Amino acid sequence: MKILSIAVPCYNSEDYMEKCIESLLAGGEDVEILIVDDGSADGTAQIADRYAEKYPNIIKAIHQENGGHGEAVNTGIRNATGAYFKVVDSDDWVQKEAYLMVLETLKELLFGAETVDMLISNFVYEKQGAKRKKVMHYRHCFPEKEIFGWSQIHHLPKGKYLLMHSMIYRTKLLTDCHLHLPAHTFYVDNLFAFDPLPYVSNMYYLDVNFYRYFIGREDQSVNEKVMIGRIDQQLCVNRLMIDTYARYDLKPRGLKKYMTKYLEIIMVVSSIMLIRSGTEENLQKKKELWDYLKSADCGLYYRMKYGLLGRMVNLPGHSGRKISVTAYKICQKFYGFN
Repeated sequence: MKILSIAVPCYNSEDYMEKCIESLLAGGEDVEILIVDDGSADGTAQIADRYAEKYPNIIKAIHQENGGHGEAVNTGIRNATGAYFKVVDSDDWVQKEAYLMVLETLKELLFGAETVDMLISNFVYEKQGAKRKKVMHYRHCFPEKEIFGWSQIHHLPKGKYLLMHSMIYRTKLLTDCHLHLPAHTFYVDNLFAFDPLPYVSNMYYLDVNFYRYFIGREDQSVNEKVMIGRIDQQLCVNRLMIDTYARYDLKPRGLKKYMTKYLEIIMVVSSIMLIRSGTEENLQKKKELWDYLKSADCGLYYRMKYGLLGRMVNLPGHSGRKISVTAYKICQKFYGFN
């Protein structure tokens, strides 16, 4: 049995996917690499087939009609045979020494006395043009090199939460929770990092800089101008996260606290993007988003809207919105996100 299945969603990725795949090959036959060609119109399919032919015991090339990043991840989960599952985007890569440590740790956990639902590691923002690479680590947040539950999580600062890049799930957990990401929708990585959490009972943190997250291309989905242009997709993901939060009786307390904080961050990002667009239509959409939260969970709505971050993005009038954007830029610079 494979230790780890890695899905690599690819759409017109011919210019950079080989760097990603080459970095993943270092895992050898403990790893299953699922290259999902999501209806590409360039040479992506040919590159995927070439690698699958060269490494038949490691790589599988899957071709599908274009369904977007979420559908490519869904396809990866459906085809995964490994005990654990990770997504590595085709413009990102992994660091070899950390990768080998992750695999060795997964082996130990897999054959140990207790099943672990999620392994957490660090990721590095490979921001184009940046002299210093920001590392998102979780030291002092999670116990290190031991199995732990939600009640053992220490304080997580505002800018520190789990992203798809830092997470490896147990594959069966993803099927048990019926994770299905929406097609033709960007920003579904937030759903991947959020929706399965009520099914996660225990975790393990490995303090290694495993995932290298490339950021900075003008056409990248997390580029601010691109996000504003795709704001309806961001709002779709935000509402789905609200639905997930409202669906479960979130216990233990540490799980609820963490999911509340994550949802609050996404509410702030959505609100700021709507404010920065500068249109009356999008200001109305901001109101509708907060009303949606209120209808789903009235108590959570009041706690969020009248908390520090909620107040920051709901200041009245033109001058209030300018203050909101300025405060966001300060947080953006301090925490290093795009």
